Amino acid sequence: MKTASSHDIDFINAAAEIEIPFHDVDMMEIAWHGHYVKYFEIARCCLLDKINYNYQAMQNSGFGWPIIEMHIRYAKPLKYQQKIKIIASLVEWETRMKIDYKIIDFHSQKRLTRAHTVQVPVNLSNGEMLFACPEILTERVEAYHE
Repeated sequence: MKTASSHDIDFINAAAEIEIPFHDVDMMEIAWHGHYVKYFEIARCCLLDKINYNYQAMQNSGFGWPIIEMHIRYAKPLKYQQKIKIIASLVEWETRMKIDYKIIDFHSQKRLTRAHTVQVPVNLSNGEMLFACPEILTERVEAYHE
């Protein structure tokens, strides 16, 4: 299985910074847990752009990548107007695409949340799931390293 070494994990990552908006919080000014998925998506898009394989490139290559698994560990709540950094790291890419996430407080650098998602390749022409990642993903990861 192609996975990133601990050195590569730091190398193939991307980060997004946001401030928790009013429309994402409850009456206690804490972000609703379902919005975390949106924050991960923002960082995942930054990561995919970085390796030149964003959602448009995926579609153009003939593959969809649905998320089949998500795990979130909420350590500390996100609060209204809190500035956070979401870091997405590509850690597996042979049989599936596994991305790890970490949300940290922008100012204190304390970890608030960690998570991961697993995406699998699906051939868009016939809807069949593949049991190995298409070569295009490996090519993009290798090109990024060069």
